[in-house]
Amino acid sequence: MKPISLRPRREENNLDLEGRLISAVRAAARDRIAYVCYSGGVDSTLVLAASVRAGIDTVALLGVSPSLAAAERADAHRIANEIGASVEEVETNEMELAGYRANAGDRCYYCKSALYDTVQALAATRNSDEVIFVGTQVDDLGEHRPGLQAAMERGVVAPLVDAGFNKLEVRALARRWNLSNAEKPAAPCLASRVPVGIEVTPERLAQIEVVEEFLRLHDIWPSRARWHEGVVRLEIPPEMFERVVTDPLRRELRSACRKAGFKFVALDLGGLQSGSVSLPVVAS
Repeated sequence: MKPISLRPRREENNLDLEGRLISAVRAAARDRIAYVCYSGGVDSTLVLAASVRAGIDTVALLGVSPSLAAAERADAHRIANEIGASVEEVETNEMELAGYRANAGDRCYYCKSALYDTVQALAATRNSDEVIFVGTQVDDLGEHRPGLQAAMERGVVAPLVDAGFNKLEVRALARRWNLSNAEKPAAPCLASRVPVGIEVTPERLAQIEVVEEFLRLHDIWPSRARWHEGVVRLEIPPEMFERVVTDPLRRELRSACRKAGFKFVALDLGGLQSGSVSLPVVAS
């Protein structure tokens, strides 16, 4: 089994995107069952689609825990059904890990460790050779992603890295294959809305999900509901500001946040931001 590599390889010939990825998947699988760690995001969906198209015996494994929003769970099943892939849900139980709950900046390491350990344990019960695929792509390698360490420790394989795919190429091939989530924005887990250093609990994740589900249903999406004890800080695209501060939506949104357990509702003028719960303070 070839583990995930931090040195992505590109094919020297002029194979197109499809050929590059299919070749990488086949080279890694070598007639083994492919267990794809699948989330419904475009990266893991493309890996799943490539494995199916390559004629490999493929199972999509969807990790289920309080950090997975119900809407994302349903969407993952819908997309896999479009591809013609079977999905098995596995409970990952990362909430039982003290390191995950502590949320000290390496939460993703514990989350991914729980996922990969669960997948490996499942595969071991089936008495067949297997390979575990993940949706990591080249652009991920330069970011702070503790989950990559968990992947390397367990020898999982990243076909998109092996094929030299960046995010633009992922979306380009997803469009070519008519994947319905080709343009889907990133959808980090609910735990990413809790500030670093603040404990992650099922109750806090449930609060966040209630608010974000309201935003989804009212087409205020993509958005984030950041947890700050009695305050929920809403990050939404600036072009939607006027809608959310105009009645009746303003009143209904405030009511939904209050019912979720928040005392105050704040609209972040910075709009939608990645990793904002750990942004440094800027002096000037």
